[in-house]
Amino acid sequence: MSNNKTLAGRRIAITGGARGIGLATAKELHARGAQVAIGDLDRDTAKLSAGTIAPEVVALGLDVSDETSFATFLDGVKDQLGGLDVLINNAGIMPIGPFLELDLAVARRTAEINFLGALIGTHLALPDMIAQGSGHVVNVASTAGRAAVPGGVTYCATKAAVVSLTEGARLEFGSRGIDFTCVMPSFTNTELIAGTEGTKGLKNVEPEDVAGAIAVAIEKKQYDVYRPKALRQILFTQGLLGRKIRDAMNRRLGAYDTFLKIDHSKRDGYDKRINAS
Repeated sequence: MSNNKTLAGRRIAITGGARGIGLATAKELHARGAQVAIGDLDRDTAKLSAGTIAPEVVALGLDVSDETSFATFLDGVKDQLGGLDVLINNAGIMPIGPFLELDLAVARRTAEINFLGALIGTHLALPDMIAQGSGHVVNVASTAGRAAVPGGVTYCATKAAVVSLTEGARLEFGSRGIDFTCVMPSFTNTELIAGTEGTKGLKNVEPEDVAGAIAVAIEKKQYDVYRPKALRQILFTQGLLGRKIRDAMNRRLGAYDTFLKIDHSKRDGYDKRINAS
C-alpha cells in the first residue's frame, strides 16, 4: 500500500466496497490521499469496513441494479465529499457451475448487478463529470470477459458486456474530458473464487494487487488493466491461434474445468449470500 499522496483531493466512490477488491481499493486510494466513499448492498458491513480504514471514509447503502438507489448513493457521495471525480463500478457476483443448473432468477440478478449496475452508474455519473469538464469511470470487469469458460457462461457474458460498455463510453465521451478504465483481473483471492482451484501455471492475484493497479490507472489515466500483467499478452496470443489450438491449450491447463470442478462445501456460504441478494 502506497503512502504517497498522489491522489490527494480526489473524490472517489466505489461500489461493492464492503469486501474484496472494493475494500482493498478503498484502503489503497485513501492511503494515497483520496477522499473515499463506499457503497454496498450490505450497509452494515460497509460501515464496519469503512471504520477499519478511517473515520472520514463514507459508507452508504447501495443496490447498483436500482436506478433510484444508485442516484441516492451518488447524491450522498457528492453531499459528503463535495463532488465526484472518480466512480469505480466494482460491485459484482459470480455464480458458477453447469449452465443448465443455474437458476434463471440468479442469472438475471447477476446481469443486473454485474452489467446493469455498471451501466446505471456510468449513465448517472457522466452528466456531472461532463459539466465539470473532467471525470474518470473505472469499471471492474474480469479476464472472463475476454475469454469465456465452461461453467461461467452467465458470469463471463456479463463481464464481456462491461468490457464493451467501457470501450464504447470511452469512444463517445473521451473527447469531452472523461477518462475510462477497464480492469480485468484473473483469479483473485476473494470469496468469489471459494471452492475453485484456479488455472495451472497462473498464480492467483491478491485484491491488494488489483487495488494498487486501479490506483495507478487513475493516476496515469490508463485504458486497460490486467492482473496478472502477463494475461494481456496471453489473451492476445490465444486470439491469434484459432479456437482448436486455444481450446486444446486451455483444456490441458485446466482452465476449462475451473468453474466446473468445485468444492461446494467451501463455496456454500458465498452461494447462499448471493442467491439471497
